Amino acid sequence: MGIFFPSQAEHAHPSYDGGTSRKEGKTSLVIKDFFEKHYYSRLFLLLVVLLGTSMVIGDGILTPTMSVLSAVSGIKVKIPHLHEYITVGVACVILMAIFSLQHCGTSKVGFLFAPILVAWLLSVGGVGLYNIVHWNPGVFRALSPYYAYKFFKVTGKVGWSSLGGIVLCVTGAEAMFADLGHFSQVSLRVAFAGFVYPCLVFAYMGEAAYLSKHIEDLQSSFYKAIPEPIFWPFFVIATLASVVASQAIISATFSIISQCRALKCFPRVKVMHTSDEIHGRIYIPEANWMLMVLCLAVVLGFRDTDKIGNAYGLAVITVMFVTTCLMFLVIVTVWKRHVLVALIFVLVFGSIELSYMSACLMKIHRGGWLPLVSSLVILCLMLVWKYGTVKKQEFEHQNKVGLDRFLTIGPSLGVIRVPGIGLIYSNITSGVPPMFSHFVANFPAFHKVLIFVTIETLLVPRVPVNERLVISRVSLPEHHIFRCTVRYGYKDVRDSYDFESKLVDKVEEFLQGGETLTSSPPPNNVADSDTDAVPESSGTAAAAAVGRRRVRFRDVELQSGPNVNVRELMEARQAGVAYMIGNTCVVAREEASFAKKLAINMIYRFLRQNCRRPATALGIPHTSLIEVGMVYNI
Repeated sequence: MGIFFPSQAEHAHPSYDGGTSRKEGKTSLVIKDFFEKHYYSRLFLLLVVLLGTSMVIGDGILTPTMSVLSAVSGIKVKIPHLHEYITVGVACVILMAIFSLQHCGTSKVGFLFAPILVAWLLSVGGVGLYNIVHWNPGVFRALSPYYAYKFFKVTGKVGWSSLGGIVLCVTGAEAMFADLGHFSQVSLRVAFAGFVYPCLVFAYMGEAAYLSKHIEDLQSSFYKAIPEPIFWPFFVIATLASVVASQAIISATFSIISQCRALKCFPRVKVMHTSDEIHGRIYIPEANWMLMVLCLAVVLGFRDTDKIGNAYGLAVITVMFVTTCLMFLVIVTVWKRHVLVALIFVLVFGSIELSYMSACLMKIHRGGWLPLVSSLVILCLMLVWKYGTVKKQEFEHQNKVGLDRFLTIGPSLGVIRVPGIGLIYSNITSGVPPMFSHFVANFPAFHKVLIFVTIETLLVPRVPVNERLVISRVSLPEHHIFRCTVRYGYKDVRDSYDFESKLVDKVEEFLQGGETLTSSPPPNNVADSDTDAVPESSGTAAAAAVGRRRVRFRDVELQSGPNVNVRELMEARQAGVAYMIGNTCVVAREEASFAKKLAINMIYRFLRQNCRRPATALGIPHTSLIEVGMVYNI
């Protein structure tokens, strides 16, 4: 396993399929085998994925800035002598209002978004149709590809350079993944092809018709083309539409940060769910205020929609191109289509996007450097966090203590068992984590009932609630030692409310079932466990579904009286529950390279010290928390 990649357990699980029944093709197997065997191919793939991700997060800075500032700049059409700082100030006020209201969610005002966008599209489409009829009905001939060919033939390099501005016509499409969380694919296709696209075509054709008669208004043709009687209503709708567009990309940024955090590619942040009905509506305070500060910095620093547009265009087309390249792997290995289908897709769309990207790259010195710098910073932070987290987990796996050995040396240390239940949080799925053995070596005592808790993120969107907990006994019944694996999908809500009660109830259910359980074999890249596991929905039907086997640890006769193990569990529950978690300090070894020391001792340590503490992220009550300090020399 490469140091940058999660374990196989995080990639998939036998219980959860990708939703396709197609047979695995030879090409798909070859590609998977290639990435399994070659570390640098996996590293390159990770870099490409995180590059696209960092560009999307950077897009969360540029979209609100560009949308609001371009909408507000329409004031200067009617008030030409208005100072530039007035429009910049108004844009800053609107941006601060947008970000300040994020914590409220969109539940109360979300019903206005669709009417605003419908009014906006009808307005631009209607004005465009008016301009076509009024100024130049012959503009319809521009629909012919011949004129596109003629344009590039006549203009040459200048025409090719204009693609950097034309790409702004398709901005917003790179964030449609957020819409797929709330709407079906069919609804998006119908809405775009039947309503959005015709309105946009009329809008751009109408603007072209106006420019054919008023070439002197080139710099502000959008607002100049609006008929005088409806200018101010149109301006209000445009400003409201810019707010909706900003809200859409902000929500998309929150969504992708949340998923990156779940996959351990982003520092721990607070994720708040602003809606009880719709899953995808989340709010991340740290990201929200950081985005607001950066948006204001861009507005105040550039104050020019042309330069911001250059940066915006490069960010958008880079996201699109990276997505197209990654779709090759999705088409072949996930959808299991023929490799020729994937190649045709990449060649057709990739060639178009490369032409746009090449034009945008020529404008790096005119604002295009901004998304490159911002994405590079975000990319480096994500890589360092991923690297440090994986190296930390590797240290824990290499220094874990076998449970049999731990129980053998326990009496020699004079270990005593105290009343209560101890929940030991760690990242390993077998053995005793180093921080717990370190604790027992210094304080030879632990609770009468011990439960090792491991939280895993599977590379599936969601794990059914009834299959989220995996309970197993890891020692003889008289030792009262269990293991619980909590499995989440990267889109699951990690609700810590009443987790303690649910866990103990599940252990009780496990014991009352006579400790007969069903389990699946451990994933390939996870150390073999000395236990067999049961998902929360234990039963023969679930067992048969994934080819599980039945195991009996020890015959436990269920008499008419209460089960002894259950009674002891309840007594421990009454005594109290304590949570134990490591408070580790990760340090690079003395012989490590300068780059590793810089990454671990400075950047990773800074991120760990300034992100949410693990206990807070897990919702552990402070009064029941035991933190064990330990130094990891990696």
